[in-house]
Amino acid sequence: MRAPWMCSFFFAFFLIFSSNASQPDYVASANVSTIWTNNESSLRSINFTDGSRMRVILISTTGLPMFTCGFFCNGTCTSYLFAIVTNLFMVVNPQVVPLANQDFPEVIWSANRDHPVRDGATLQLTATGELVLKDVDRSIVWTSNSNGQSIAGMTLTQDGNLGLFDVDNSMIWQSFENPTDCLITGQKLFQGQKLIPSVSSTDWTAQKDLFSLQITNKGLVAYVESNPPQVYFRKLVNGITPKSYIVFSDRSLCFLIDRPSYCKSVIDVPPAFPFRYIKLMPDGHLKVFGWGTYNGKKMVADLLTGPLGNCSYPLACGRNAVCTDNQQCSCPSSGSPGADYFKAVNDSQPNMGCSLVTPHTCNATQHQHFIELKNVKYFSYTADMEYVDMETCKQACLEKCSCKAALFEYCSNSSSGNCTLPSELFTMTKVDASKIHLNTSAFIKVQNVTSTPSSKSRATILGPAIGSFVIIVIMSGGLAMFIVQKKKRDDEIEEEYLDQVPGMPTRFSYKELKTATENFNKKLGQGGFGSVFEGTLEDGSKVAVKCLHGLVHVKKSFLAEVESIGSIHHVNLVQLRGFCAWKSQRLLVYEFMSNGSLDQWIYYGERKHVLGWECRKKIIFDIAKGLAYLHEDCRQKIIHLDIKPQNILLDNDFNAKVSDFGLSKLIDRDQSQVITTMRGTPGYLAPEWLSLNISEKVDVYSFGILLLEILCGRKIFDRSQPQESWHLLCVFQRCWEQETLMNIVDEYSEDMQVNSTEVMEMMKVASWCLQTDFTRRPSMSTVIKVLEGVMNVESNLDYNFSYPRPQETTNELEIKSSNPMLPSILSGPR
Repeated sequence: MRAPWMCSFFFAFFLIFSSNASQPDYVASANVSTIWTNNESSLRSINFTDGSRMRVILISTTGLPMFTCGFFCNGTCTSYLFAIVTNLFMVVNPQVVPLANQDFPEVIWSANRDHPVRDGATLQLTATGELVLKDVDRSIVWTSNSNGQSIAGMTLTQDGNLGLFDVDNSMIWQSFENPTDCLITGQKLFQGQKLIPSVSSTDWTAQKDLFSLQITNKGLVAYVESNPPQVYFRKLVNGITPKSYIVFSDRSLCFLIDRPSYCKSVIDVPPAFPFRYIKLMPDGHLKVFGWGTYNGKKMVADLLTGPLGNCSYPLACGRNAVCTDNQQCSCPSSGSPGADYFKAVNDSQPNMGCSLVTPHTCNATQHQHFIELKNVKYFSYTADMEYVDMETCKQACLEKCSCKAALFEYCSNSSSGNCTLPSELFTMTKVDASKIHLNTSAFIKVQNVTSTPSSKSRATILGPAIGSFVIIVIMSGGLAMFIVQKKKRDDEIEEEYLDQVPGMPTRFSYKELKTATENFNKKLGQGGFGSVFEGTLEDGSKVAVKCLHGLVHVKKSFLAEVESIGSIHHVNLVQLRGFCAWKSQRLLVYEFMSNGSLDQWIYYGERKHVLGWECRKKIIFDIAKGLAYLHEDCRQKIIHLDIKPQNILLDNDFNAKVSDFGLSKLIDRDQSQVITTMRGTPGYLAPEWLSLNISEKVDVYSFGILLLEILCGRKIFDRSQPQESWHLLCVFQRCWEQETLMNIVDEYSEDMQVNSTEVMEMMKVASWCLQTDFTRRPSMSTVIKVLEGVMNVESNLDYNFSYPRPQETTNELEIKSSNPMLPSILSGPR
């Protein structure tokens, strides 16, 4: 039952409101050719209990809480925002009645937070339909840029949206489409827009150089600004288009992708109050606030806080500092007495961060070393290097002047992990390794203090240095002559070799390919070994032209591709139409594949559309047939050595073809194994690469990884997953043991769940191909028989898929980087 005092309040409100209804002092809309001046005599004011003030231009007259639009100041009132403010009050003309004990207003939008205005400033809705804010000196501070768009008036809706409407009552300009640091229920955030926090609750200036929340083509991302920006929160969403947007609904932040009525929840928000809004705070938190009738404003949820709590925020303890579970802040310590490389910015405020005692000097790297901090995790979602060992990570930081630390994470073996090299080091977090199922270390680069050498010592050093320089110049000249002669002889040998390769494809002139590609203007992509261009030959057929660049790798890749697939043809192998070898130019001409590479169709957050189960089965079958042909039906056995989704191309009918033979190896049919340098892509390398003694079974292993990715719709290593699920093989093994394999099947393909029996059989095929002992893996022809249903999968399989990752031990390694050449670009537009 409603309390008697509440009934009396509403009765009194009704009487007062009714008696003044014919003479309203506050309005919710205005016509063109209206001007408002920021002073007490022109505008009625609302004074709030926190000392702030609103000089009202418009006020929404229905709903709770209400919204006001006008000139707002936060207490000192020496400067004003043209802003929309919300609070719990009711209009009882000529008074505003607060409904909460503490009527602290909240600015949910402002036009000029970087340029506040003073007393006497004006806001004008011109006759031509433009909203113009001018300071007291008549300088233009802000404008709606809506001049000449048939604006009929301005309104403030009960949802808190300030809009300019035309004669048909259609919104031409609105504050909802120009967000600042807040989103109200129902408000949208599009690609290209950002939420940027203010410096503080009293300083409205946009903090553009620190935090931002925005939508990318992959999902919702929160950045802390540095060079480059570092991601401290990421929620990947599949299928985003340029028209997709995120909206703050009643119970969640959700994406609207294809259908306006379909809301894909990104972050759930607990229901608590009738009206809520989210705000990006000055410390990088994204908080939900609610207004309850008669209860005032309350914080409902903190949306970006992860399992590490407040320590997971970039500035929880400032720059270069370490945060513990109870949010205690400290500076990195070397552990050696007297060797203090960092000092607190403010001893009385540890959360202000730390600074280097001796700044880094780029030309004195020989005097730099690392402080190692174990079990320290960094918030960043982006690794600069993947599948590298710890020493490679550290060396990369020493060689990069801007690098402040080498942050290394690995699962079970330090020879294969992820390396982050930040140019600006924010808060690091001390963690319990057993709780996050990951080993983490931070190697912080510091500068030793070195003394300046005396004049005598400089002379002692300078003499031998000059002599050494002269010797080096002479030796360099001789070496250069030797290299020129060797290159000339190598080119002659290559020409002789190309003339002798049987079944050689068409040899194009450089001029022909330059014309076909319109002077190499239609670039499809670029990678580690070169660039790929779209072209059209004289016969009208479309091709993809790969231009190789580099030195040793170019010739190896060029000759390997010409030798391996120049004379073979199979429906599931991409066709090499021809090549060009002219001076230092090496170009390969392939058939054009209109549907691109497989990776953009299967990876969560990156794919174009979701593939159905029948389509996936056909792709798997096509890949198996292509590999079986290479291994068993060619004059020489061809081992591809780089099977992965980026090297599987799809034509217009989604027929799959194996591509990129730049790392392939030809062996005689009577050879069962061959010793070769390590080559391929980390994550797809078979265990026997550790001995460098390999067979075609390395392709079978890579096929097993690829098959697993197709079934699960994710990468073999995916940092967007929870940490214990980053490595797909670890998840696969765990699900085998727990008999929950369907839990990791691509959740976006409904018919894969319907065809769960077939999917489970395909999981068994993947397991067979992933056997650590290569002798227990099937041949690709056996895989085809299983896929055709004429054979069963081996029953006694080993489901322990973990093995030590390969460690680079020689300069001849041909392992590709984390950003390899994308031969998949041969497919066409990406």
